[in-house]
Amino acid sequence: MLEDKNTQKTSLADLGEFGLINHITKYFKIENASTVTGIGDDAAVLDASEKQTLVTTDLLIEGVHFDLSYMPLKHLGYKAVMVNLSDVYAMNGTAEQVTVSIAVSNRFPLEAIEELYSGIQLACETYKVDLVGGDTTSSTKGILISVTAIGKVEKEDIVLRSGAKETDLIVVSGDLGAAYLGLQVLEREKQVFNVDPNNQPDLDSYTYLIERQLKPEARRDVAGFLKELAIKPTAMIDISDGLSSEIMHICSQSKVGCKIYEEKLPLDPQVISACEEFNIDSTMVALSGGEDYELLFTVPIADFEAIKGNPNFSIIGHITAENQGLNLVTRAGQEIELKAQGWNATKEA
Repeated sequence: MLEDKNTQKTSLADLGEFGLINHITKYFKIENASTVTGIGDDAAVLDASEKQTLVTTDLLIEGVHFDLSYMPLKHLGYKAVMVNLSDVYAMNGTAEQVTVSIAVSNRFPLEAIEELYSGIQLACETYKVDLVGGDTTSSTKGILISVTAIGKVEKEDIVLRSGAKETDLIVVSGDLGAAYLGLQVLEREKQVFNVDPNNQPDLDSYTYLIERQLKPEARRDVAGFLKELAIKPTAMIDISDGLSSEIMHICSQSKVGCKIYEEKLPLDPQVISACEEFNIDSTMVALSGGEDYELLFTVPIADFEAIKGNPNFSIIGHITAENQGLNLVTRAGQEIELKAQGWNATKEA
């Protein structure tokens, strides 16, 4: 949270738009054969194939989606890419290219933009995607980032939200709620810092929570795990707005109902201890937290034996008839209607 006032700052106006683009993209390398021409022409050239193309876009706005008082610019660049790659993986596809557009105010020097793009570059290198274009412009206030991800998927492998059937199992990768609690920790420490700037926070017991908020990882590995198990999901979505909101999307598109079992929700030990500390109900956090970027999917009940003991997945419920509604089954066996209280990752949430 402390800013080094002695670092060198280079005005973006000294470079101009094209100079800035050349400067921040010169270290990006092409990884995919489908990328014919990347940055440098009026448009990128991508090789058409027999696969179906996936395209997804997200917009991140300072003061709405992120707070730079505790979000390092490098982490922001990385996360901006992850948000989009996650959507491609939720379609059972492979991400291959991204475009990144930014609008920045004159309070950001070149060094800040370099830091942002170092995170974007790390994400591209780690996930083997190519930066193929974008735009830069000025902003009257703060910073705005728009990322578009482009991916491919075999026609027979694509998974939509609309394929869930009665008796299908509801499965989630990883664990839930950590990103939300990471935000709560960071917001609390920000308030402490505002009162006493000399206070140095002790965040050792919150490392997993903070990492899940500041540097999430998209689950590109899930498709491989499922292929090894010879399982194709009937419906799938990534968990960006909270589990309850996402299962509602699947049920609405598939015209089905569901039962989610409270005792089956996967929670990390740091989530449980932080919920006790903040006096927050862990089930609410798991259902409504958001920004976990895990994958939520349904599989035929015939795949129960194949998936039940897999450490990467948790079976948390099953699909029912549409007229049975969407319900949470509590530990006491009581059924409660699921409500969409998805958290939208804003600092005001």
